[in-house]
Formats: sequence, C-alpha cells, structure tokens
Amino acid sequence: MALLEIIEYPHPTLLKAARSVDLAEINDSLRSLIKNMIETMIEAPGVGLAAPQVNISKRLFVVDVSGDYPDRPPFALINPVILEKSGTTTFDEGCLSLPEFRETVPRAKKVKMQYLDEFGKKQIVEDEGFLAIVVQHELDHLDGIVAADRISPMKRMIYLKKLKKREKRAVSL
Repeated sequence: MALLEIIEYPHPTLLKAARSVDLAEINDSLRSLIKNMIETMIEAPGVGLAAPQVNISKRLFVVDVSGDYPDRPPFALINPVILEKSGTTTFDEGCLSLPEFRETVPRAKKVKMQYLDEFGKKQIVEDEGFLAIVVQHELDHLDGIVAADRISPMKRMIYLKKLKKREKRAVSL
C-alpha cells in the first residue's frame, strides 16, 4: 500500500464534478486505489476521503466512522447517489483539502444513499448520525463542492484571507 498526496483547495480537480466509475473499472486496480485511499485517510487523519482529493476525478470516496460505529470498518462508496434526505442539522466540519478550515456547515439530518461497493454490488446505507454528515461532505467533493462553499459569504471571505496569509508565510520561508 502507498500513501497518496492529498491536494488542497483551490486545486482545479477539487472544483469540478468527478466522472462516474464504469462497471468495467471495478477491478483489482480500483480495489488497490481504495486500499491506498483508506490508508491515506487514516494516516491524515480523517474520517472521509474522496478520489478528487487525491487528484483522481472519479465518483468514489472512502469513509471511516468506526469511532462512532465500532462494528463498521472503513469502506468505499462508488457512484453514490442520495435517494432520500430529510431534516436539517449543522456540524462543525473540517476538511483534509482545506487547511485550517473548521466551520459549522448545514446538512440534512438523515440520508439514504445507494452506491456500489468495491466488488460492484449495489448497496444502500441509511443514517441520521455521524455517517450521514460524512457521506454528504464527501459527496460534495464528487460534485466539485468544498465545505467552504456551504458557509456564509462573510465566513468564506475570512477563510480565503487566512489561506492567502498562510501561502505568503510559506513562500517567504
């Protein structure tokens, strides 16, 4: 297994919708990518990682919510689609592709999602807890949306200014 490079906002891959994974692509090569993405996510550390975050424009993400769901090991969702969502909630989110980002983001409280597993088998996941938040965050990445797009324009402007200052410090070092 190999750790993958996590790209940061505003990298172009993060800003565009990812392409669907063809059934023919669900093979050992893709399963190897999934293992590497899980290893990268855990090492980062994070609870979710979308393929666009490792500069691969495919509708695929991995999640690790074993802290809240001890009987659920990390898993991959390929070509996920939300079938139903209801209610509203907010969650204090961070993002591996958004350095120093920590903001309260509005989300649906409950989601029902269909996806293919790493063997191409159709699966359904339904949740109204932490998993529901994580899958919505990662699905946004597949649609070219980052968490900073989900906050108020004023908070987004403050965050972007913070990013620019961080970049200037890095260049001057």
